[in-house]
Amino acid sequence: MRYVSTRGDAPDLEFEDVLLTGLARDGGLYVPEVWPSFNKAEFEAFIDLDYSALAARVMAPFIGDALPADIYKTLVDDTYREFDHPDVAPLNQIGEDEWVLELFHGPTLAFKDFALQLLGRLFDYALARRGERRTVVVATSGDTGSAAIEAFRDKENLDIFVLHPAGRVSEVQRRQMTTVMSDNVRNIAIEGSFDDCQALVKAMFNDLEFRDNMGLSAVNSINWARVMAQTVYYIKAATALGCAGKPIAFSVPTGNFGDVYAGYVARCTGLAISQLVVATNRNDILARVLSAGEYRIGEVEPTMSPSMDIQVASNFERLLFEIHGRDGGAVKELMAGLQSNGAFRLGEDALEKARQVFDARRVDEDETLATIASVYRDSGAVIDPHTAVGVAAGRACRRDPGHPMVMLATAHPAKFPDAITKAIGVVPELPPGLADLPKRPERYDTLAADLDAIKAYIVSNKAH
Repeated sequence: MRYVSTRGDAPDLEFEDVLLTGLARDGGLYVPEVWPSFNKAEFEAFIDLDYSALAARVMAPFIGDALPADIYKTLVDDTYREFDHPDVAPLNQIGEDEWVLELFHGPTLAFKDFALQLLGRLFDYALARRGERRTVVVATSGDTGSAAIEAFRDKENLDIFVLHPAGRVSEVQRRQMTTVMSDNVRNIAIEGSFDDCQALVKAMFNDLEFRDNMGLSAVNSINWARVMAQTVYYIKAATALGCAGKPIAFSVPTGNFGDVYAGYVARCTGLAISQLVVATNRNDILARVLSAGEYRIGEVEPTMSPSMDIQVASNFERLLFEIHGRDGGAVKELMAGLQSNGAFRLGEDALEKARQVFDARRVDEDETLATIASVYRDSGAVIDPHTAVGVAAGRACRRDPGHPMVMLATAHPAKFPDAITKAIGVVPELPPGLADLPKRPERYDTLAADLDAIKAYIVSNKAH
């Protein structure tokens, strides 16, 4: 399998190079040159596979011959052995043909574990094989940081620097990052928003001299392997509900567009996804572009669903590439407009292509709380604020009640105790392994959103 950049000017790469590179050298994102596909019989056969076996089968065409078969199987098996539920991604029914897909049973209680636990193992194998060392730089709105740290802590062949927006993640999210004392881990609280953190990371990658000297690698959702691994649970949910060849809909709490784009990838492989609902909080740039066609950056507003407090959704570029007929020049022009004017407008043809599968809805704070309360009242399930946004939007945008609607539960409710307590008067408990988290010592540095300062910090704090 070869990969191409969404902007058309970077060299095509094989899987391992895409894994370690992250962002293409032309500023674009890598996507497969062609989409692998599965037929109806193959989807039906997936029903009998456990999660690890399914993941290995679904990801195999994307990886190609990058790893020996026995090593690949071991890495995948080891990844999903770390999850504390036998089904890995269980379904919980909350209404009439309405299901919550629980994606919070991994080590850091968020859906990011599905990809990052695998990425940590893939990186370790690839770097050891090559005899290389890398510097991983991560921007996080809350959950990616802790998942990346858990996956890459104590690795001999890399350093990891995590940038989070100071005061804009929950206390549990922050402590999951800042209480890790491994020598190769550094946390930086950036005085600004997640978009500022993400812009700093992109700027470092676009400084090709710094990028090469530091051996930078990205594990944010701009890294293709993240999207690839997240595609699996869409297929798992559909086959578990008997929808191997029947229509199914998903609603996805959305910030950076990577998770819902993974659903689009599942659809490209042949899964009969009839609808993908892009569920946003007050930071509704994606709802606005899918409604009116204009992608315009606004101010980031803090909410009780902080992982979605994003105005620049990087993975949307991958969808732009598809709805513009895989024309890298067209995408490059749109991104230039975004850089210079903070906005671009989609043409009617491109917008119509997106709307064939995507719907979007903005969910405010009051509706988020009301949804947490109603789901608890009606089903007994406790859902976190991000999941509540997904449930509210999925119910409001559902096109066909005859198609099962699956809402993605992207984080454990205990990561957001203030919102849960406010909504239902119940304080959700952390799992036993994290029960002492509030008492653990923290280590992090606070810096301004200044590129030169961040670069100097990374240079001086690399372990090797």
